[in-house]
Amino acid sequence: MICATVRYRLPESIDRAACRDHFEKIAPGFREVPGLISKHFILGDHGVGGGVYQWETREDAEAFYSGPWRDGIVERYGMEPEIEFFTVFCITDNAAGEVRVVEPAEEAVAA
Repeated sequence: MICATVRYRLPESIDRAACRDHFEKIAPGFREVPGLISKHFILGDHGVGGGVYQWETREDAEAFYSGPWRDGIVERYGMEPEIEFFTVFCITDNAAGEVRVVEPAEEAVAA
């Protein structure tokens, strides 16, 4: 499992309300993205927007980020998004009341 953070600077013409409204409008379109487990739409106090994505595989993420999505970011915000990938080892899900181990410790694998 992979987590990716995506960041891009918003133009000054896009304030908090406009960003929120845009995110709410486009959020349903992410329901059908292959390999996407979840996406958090984010906005920082410093004018940077983006998302925190959880993916089944890095290949799924890279396929998505190299397609029309990237072109839309560049067209809308005038910059390439900054994307970082992270391996997910464990998930603490307080809403579900569980801890999931995605990649067990080596001693657990050897047993």
